[in-house]
Amino acid sequence: MSVNTPELISQALLAGLSTQMFRYYEDRIPQDASVLVVSNHRSFMDAPILMAALSNPIRFACHHYMGQVPIMREIVTKQLGCFPLEEAHNRQQSFFVQSQMLLQSRQMVGVFPEGTEPMVKFTVPNMVGEFQRGFAHLALRADVEDLAILPIAIASLEEVNTSGFPLRLLSLFDPSEPLFKQSGWHPLVIYRRVAVLIGRPYWITPQDRKKYRGKQARTVVAEVTEHCHKEVSDLLHQGCY
Repeated sequence: MSVNTPELISQALLAGLSTQMFRYYEDRIPQDASVLVVSNHRSFMDAPILMAALSNPIRFACHHYMGQVPIMREIVTKQLGCFPLEEAHNRQQSFFVQSQMLLQSRQMVGVFPEGTEPMVKFTVPNMVGEFQRGFAHLALRADVEDLAILPIAIASLEEVNTSGFPLRLLSLFDPSEPLFKQSGWHPLVIYRRVAVLIGRPYWITPQDRKKYRGKQARTVVAEVTEHCHKEVSDLLHQGCY
């Protein structure tokens, strides 16, 4: 896979869909560091949008089923460079191992901490759901120097909402996911105009890691998660209004 391929594909997707993208606070992007990107997530366009905005390939952790569906697998893994999570029983450990290796080689890693739910339910542009804490655990336990978590808000300014395919179709590729067992259709959100607002990075310090190894582990995980959630939420409100 060419290092420029994901960025070029992302730019081509935006051009093909006639999507206008506006980028704000690009001076906040860390330089010469390992970067863990966290963002809100409503559309199949989110990963390409972020790659185009940061002008950099980002190795996104994506849902298990994306590595099972034939055509989707080729696009997501081979062209965009994402890595699908494994089945539920080995998902967390696999995520930590793959992500740490990528961060150690100074590649950007991307995570959507809201999980699958906002992708399979119609949601409003100015709301962000609760963040799962896996990304905070990853950042605090990873053996990586100069690591920054970069929160980013994707704010839809104009979009088209349509339906893609029956949700239950996805249960053929991942029967362990309860969200795929409900009736209805997988929504598709297509951005016409979108703002990408880059937040203040959270740098992981030796003090953070010391807390994580001790009795304050739960506290520091909550602090990291809440900082990123608040940053994305505030920027999302700013971008949508």
